[in-house]
Amino acid sequence: MNYDSALDRAFDELPDQPREAGERLSVPDPVGQTDGAFTRLTNLDDIADALARDSKHVHRTIQRELGTNGQFDGSQARYNGSFDADDFSAAIDAYVAEYVTCSECGLPDTKLTKEDGVDMLRCEACGAFRPVAKRSNSSSQQNTATLEEGKTYEVKITGTGREGDGVAEKGKYTIFVPGASEGQVVTAYIENISGTLAFAKLA
Repeated sequence: MNYDSALDRAFDELPDQPREAGERLSVPDPVGQTDGAFTRLTNLDDIADALARDSKHVHRTIQRELGTNGQFDGSQARYNGSFDADDFSAAIDAYVAEYVTCSECGLPDTKLTKEDGVDMLRCEACGAFRPVAKRSNSSSQQNTATLEEGKTYEVKITGTGREGDGVAEKGKYTIFVPGASEGQVVTAYIENISGTLAFAKLA
């Protein structure tokens, strides 16, 4: 085998190059459709495909973030209550921060696997891996932390949404803070709360 052939073969066997730092995920905008007392998310499969995650897994997390129950029929999902595109977008951002984005390099080139019964997030870009911490659903956690619109809170940014917003957790709430970076402790002014999702700005 000559040098050129060997070089071509080596390149063919290399893994795909990860996305450049700072490049965003290309995730379709959620499409919601009101159906009586329910709201359908009609393009859940497309969103899950873009995230390279299982649709049922994404559905379960959206249910949790919206603080409601729902059903998934294999192609569409519906959720009890009335939700708009912003509500679904925020829930998807929370999913990205928890189950897609690498906590070390910030890239979305990860795989979600189960190892010894534990969900693990492994990054194909930098090699980092971490367990995905399951949030407690205990009533003590649900009731210890409350948020109110128009008030400020000191929070630690523990993740990054798909649009680059900082993501913090406070009790049952997921808080989105534009302009904040992972690892920072910031003072967040709560502008709007929808279910368990809160939207803030730096105070």
